[in-house]
Amino acid sequence: QVQLVESGGGLVQPGGSLRLSCASSRNIFAFNAMGWYRQAPGKQRELVASINVGGVISYADFVKGRGIIYREGTPKNTVWLQMNSLSPEDTAVYFCNARILRESYWGQGTQVTVSS
Repeated sequence: QVQLVESGGGLVQPGGSLRLSCASSRNIFAFNAMGWYRQAPGKQRELVASINVGGVISYADFVKGRGIIYREGTPKNTVWLQMNSLSPEDTAVYFCNARILRESYWGQGTQVTVSS
């Protein structure tokens, strides 16, 4: 069983930054890819950023230029998402995801609220 534990969410002022962490109970290089998704109230879950085992990174258009996804393997086995220039539209629950073959694992999510 894979466990993904997110942290780093909270209340942020507009224009501020945050860094989300996703700690994996499994070696992150065992996964085909890992990523961050978000889900705002009343909206579908959407991809924010992903990184595959080879290091190829993808960003959603809304985070390009202000978001960075990066990782560190054993012993930390953690993927981070750094987001800058936050706006109220970034308010959502952010989820960590890991995929291996046909299996997909999710963390419990961490709430990010951008408000003054």
